[in-house]
Parts: sequence; C-alpha cells; structure tokens
Amino acid sequence: MPAPPTRFDLLDALRGFAVVLMMAFHFSFDLSMFGYVRIDFYQDPFWLNARIFIVTLFVGVAGASLSLATRDGIHWQRFLRREAILLACALLVSAGSYAMFPQSWIFFGILHFMALAGLLAVPFLHFGISNLVVGVLILLASWLFTHPLFDAPALQWLGFMTHKPITEDYAPLVPWFGVLLLGIFIGKQLPNSNLFQYPLHTQRWAKPLLWLGRHSLLVYMLHQPIFILLLVLLAL
Repeated sequence: MPAPPTRFDLLDALRGFAVVLMMAFHFSFDLSMFGYVRIDFYQDPFWLNARIFIVTLFVGVAGASLSLATRDGIHWQRFLRREAILLACALLVSAGSYAMFPQSWIFFGILHFMALAGLLAVPFLHFGISNLVVGVLILLASWLFTHPLFDAPALQWLGFMTHKPITEDYAPLVPWFGVLLLGIFIGKQLPNSNLFQYPLHTQRWAKPLLWLGRHSLLVYMLHQPIFILLLVLLAL
C-alpha cells in the first residue's frame, strides 16, 4: 500500500490563492496610505468582506492542514518549532506595526491567533463530528453575544467586544477558532477524497500558487516591507 501523501496540492493551492488575495489587499492598503488612491478600508463593505474571505480561507486551510499533519499523531518537536516560529513572527509584526502605527498597532492579529489557536486545537484533533458542532456554535456565539466586559484591553483578544478595537489587524479567538475547527473537521475527510489528492503540481499554471502556499509565512513576513520600500522609493 502506498504511503499517504505528506501534502495535498489543493490545500497548498488554496493557501497560495489566499496569499495572492492578501498581497493585493495589502498593496491596495499601502497605495491608500501613500495617497495614490482613496479607499475606506474600515467601513467600505467590499473591503471588509474581502478581508473576512481572505482570513476565512487562511484559517480554514490551516485547520485542514493541521488535521492532516497530525493524522498519525503529533510530532511534538516539529509542532513546537512551528509554534515558536509563529510566535516570533507575531511579535515582529507587533513591533513593526507599533513603529508605523503607534495608535493602532497590531496586538492580536492573524499570526497571534494562529500561534494560540494551534495550541488550543490539540485536544480537538482527536474529535470528528464534534469539531463541526463546536465550530458552528462558536460562530453563532460571535454573532449573538457581546458584552462591555470584553471591551477591556486585557480581554479584547477573546472577541466578544461590543466594537472593533483600533488596530490594523484583528483576528480574535471568536469567531476564528470556530473556523479553524471547521477546517479540522474538513481535513479529516480529505484522505479519502480523490479531489484533494489530484496532483496539481503536474499543472504548470498551478506551480506559482503551490510555491506561495508552501512558503506562505515567509511571503507574509516579507511582502509588506517590500511594498512599502517600493512606494517610498517611488515617492522620492
């Protein structure tokens, strides 16, 4: 019997597609910040929904990938190394954002969420349909419950605030942990799916997406400094 695949091309391609969308979103934000275009990223429904779609894609694929990577058990050294890298990158994002936006720095963005959610997800990796149920309940809770208590700065990362905090990137535990659990549930269905085992790497058009999907953290950390540097040079 052949060994199960270590990666699923379609997941890498979906992550790569999310990276492309993220870069387009951030470059548009940078163009607005430098005054080349006028876009209201904080109230325009198109851009608000675009961000939700991009984060949903990232988090859902992360959940499915985590499920697949641990289907034969957790390799703790590799898992903890990944967590340490995510945490280090999250701290760099916080520091960089504070230097640029001290009034709206990123205190709990997507990388902060990924680092924490990866640890919290460990017990759920053993569950099946329960992840679907709990994931949906978390999503419902995010829509149905808010309380001023969670407006306190120390509790804003949970996600039950009555208003979005002033920050350039915000990915609270609720609702996004619910999306991660849905991704884990989907990931458990994938080993038996012919669709997700299709060898996209044999298709020339898919190779850039696969590369981006397999190096998404590196691209995430480098693309904004590169964009900003280019726009600074353009403004000289």
